[in-house]
Amino acid sequence: MLGLGALAALLVCAFTPLPNLVSSWLALPARIEPAGAIVVLGSSIFPDGSLSGTALRRTVYALRLYRRGLAPLLLFSGPPGSGGRPSEPAARADFARELGIPGSALLTVTAQTTREEATKVAAELRRHGVRRILLVSESQHLRRANPLFEQEGLEVLPAPADLRIGADPEGRLEVAREIIKELAARLLYRLQGRA
Repeated sequence: MLGLGALAALLVCAFTPLPNLVSSWLALPARIEPAGAIVVLGSSIFPDGSLSGTALRRTVYALRLYRRGLAPLLLFSGPPGSGGRPSEPAARADFARELGIPGSALLTVTAQTTREEATKVAAELRRHGVRRILLVSESQHLRRANPLFEQEGLEVLPAPADLRIGADPEGRLEVAREIIKELAARLLYRLQGRA
């Protein structure tokens, strides 16, 4: 029975619009306006130091916002490096420099969790006199991340870096995985009394 239930859930997720509908319901709408900084939340980095697909998508979207002149600073956050590999924020900053972003516009903060990112990012931005930010992550993650950054005294403008739509079975399964991951994170934060 459990196997049949799992197979049915897999087929529903892959071949119906349900993941897209749930994703749209959970997503925070974009509010793209000028700000003091563009903050890009962490994702993951591969062992060779290259950015994962999610990390790269967030970074490229933030670079596009920066090129539009929406903020003078780009702040990359994410996990620290280990085993000789660079931290995700450092890898992102290196990528941005390679694409012509001046080093004076780049800030980095290492953190393990979204809560820790909010605390450390707010402290760093206070030193630069920034209070209003464009926050870049996936739309579902922004629903949880926005309140954490607002609790730190920042005015947050959500800047989702995804389409939230799976156009084919594989894309819908990816959307479903992201929904499950984000719902699990929300549950964990509630159980820990964080948000």
